[in-house]
Amino acid sequence: MGKTKTALLTGVTGQDGSYLAELLLSKDYEVHGVVRRVAIEDGDVRYTRIKHILKDITLHSGSIESHQSIFAAVNIVKPDEVYHLAAQSFVGESFADEFTTMKVNSEGTHNILSCCRSIVPDCRFYFAGSSEMFGEVLQTPQTEKTPFNPRSIYGISKCVGFHLTKHYRTAYGMHASSGILFNHEGPRRGYEFVTRKISRYAAKIKLGLAKTLPLGNLSAVRDWGHAQDYVEAQWLMLQQDQPDDYVVATGVTHTVYEFCKAAFGLLSLKCEDYITVDERFKRPSDVNFLLGDATKARKVLGWKPKISFEDMVAEMVRNDY
Repeated sequence: MGKTKTALLTGVTGQDGSYLAELLLSKDYEVHGVVRRVAIEDGDVRYTRIKHILKDITLHSGSIESHQSIFAAVNIVKPDEVYHLAAQSFVGESFADEFTTMKVNSEGTHNILSCCRSIVPDCRFYFAGSSEMFGEVLQTPQTEKTPFNPRSIYGISKCVGFHLTKHYRTAYGMHASSGILFNHEGPRRGYEFVTRKISRYAAKIKLGLAKTLPLGNLSAVRDWGHAQDYVEAQWLMLQQDQPDDYVVATGVTHTVYEFCKAAFGLLSLKCEDYITVDERFKRPSDVNFLLGDATKARKVLGWKPKISFEDMVAEMVRNDY
């Protein structure tokens, strides 16, 4: 029996990409991914999240900044579904390198939408939006109708991608949807993100490999879920008859400090004994409070998170320990 559908993923080597590829394979998809040439040349490092499924997926060399390489990949695969996950996604880095963040995230999205429209106009397209688009929030909790008010170049660039996706949906009739995903974590999260930094340092301190955990804003409030739950919402969006935009969130908040307390507590440590506040890790303009309302996703997609905050933190700490 042949494969049911063909999917093309950008960002397949990342946290979300690896979980989504696993999900699609479990549903008998033919899965393709776009990866940079440097990743192909350094596969031992770059493919750590997908090494267990490499034999089951097909990778294509390309860069989302290059219209030509994306055009070639889409033309070869001719996918039924496209999941655009690739981005410069570390908010802190967007302050250090504004121009690369803006170029990769906005032009990259534009390139992929343009190629899909030219080659496979009937394909279903998913754009990975972000709660950082809400920025300094204008209402709480945040829904699909909450105005965007970004506080970083990353947030601004994601707003551009969101509006490009909406433009291709309304102007050209493409089945193009955006997921406004709140923070989602797991043991495959990159080391530069605060949650993985916390779980990793808790393990290192327990094992005597570190003495302190340097952090920035301990009082920042986030709505944290598990990436494995969130990729299911991405897939569900493209199974709907009509394209649309959805907030994906748990509706529960925790501070960075509470994350620390939970992670260190699992190893019988008190985080207060090890945390140091380092001004270098504070952003020039920070987002202090994000809380999502995923009512629409629950009603229309039938989606809800399965993995609790506590279980997510425990999985991350166990993995790093």
